[in-house]
Amino acid sequence: MKLIRSLIVTTAPASAILIRLVVGGVFLSEGIQKFLFPTELGGGRFVRIGIPMPGIMGPFVGMVEVICGSLIIVGLLTRLAAIPLIIDMSVALISTKLPILLGHGFWRFSLSKLPSYGFWSFAHEARTDFAMLLGSMFLLIVGAGTWSLDAQFGSTKVPADDERR
Repeated sequence: MKLIRSLIVTTAPASAILIRLVVGGVFLSEGIQKFLFPTELGGGRFVRIGIPMPGIMGPFVGMVEVICGSLIIVGLLTRLAAIPLIIDMSVALISTKLPILLGHGFWRFSLSKLPSYGFWSFAHEARTDFAMLLGSMFLLIVGAGTWSLDAQFGSTKVPADDERR
């Protein structure tokens, strides 16, 4: 019980909802699109990138993004939900953006067809990935904020003097 409590207690201000809405909203949207457009954004894309077991990993990543994105939006188990999304974005950066930086395939991951490669192309292509990674890391560190289900479930209200008796 103490572990769960430590996961949901948050000291972040109410304004953390802005980060939750953008991070959760992007992941929720991208996860849904992996099911709506599997050839372009799900398993079919994973084949082109070089992700192993694309027929399994496409739907799996889609479900992780839908579930964790939804949890982050409502602020429930936010820190726990941020962990798979940090892993998701780390894999995305390594598998799709690192080859752009290097200008050639890396390990088992192929290079996307782009007009240019190198640092500036990498920086342009990775901007959303870095924003989602850092937003997820922020939520892992500070929690969901006071306007969240985590705050409601994790609040420690001190009883008034007359209630202690």
